Amino acid sequence: QTTMLKAKLHRVSVTHSELGYEGSCAIDGRLLDRSGIREYEQIHIYNITNGSRLTTYAIRAAKDSGVISVNGAAAHLANSGDLLIICAYVVLAENELASFKPQLVYVDENNRIVRTSRTIPVQAA
Repeated sequence: QTTMLKAKLHRVSVTHSELGYEGSCAIDGRLLDRSGIREYEQIHIYNITNGSRLTTYAIRAAKDSGVISVNGAAAHLANSGDLLIICAYVVLAENELASFKPQLVYVDENNRIVRTSRTIPVQAA
């Protein structure tokens, strides 16, 4: 079995950082739906702004709200306006690997979807 990238929300902007909340990361419901990330699924958050990385779980925010809220202890690692990459992973059997492609979601500065893709473009060196 191999762990593969299942979904990526690329360069989403933190809208809230809620230290007093129980935990998790609230994500606009449309972003969850388009990425295939499920509510309560484990996610990895990579903070582009400050370099921090953390693991938590997704919860659903209102659809089309643009909300990306990093909650609980993780709020120490993200501030409003920070840029994040949010990823989910899946474990696949060897026979599933050849046909598997992740769901990649790219957003604008308001966390609105601008495009989706199943491959990451290769950048020239």
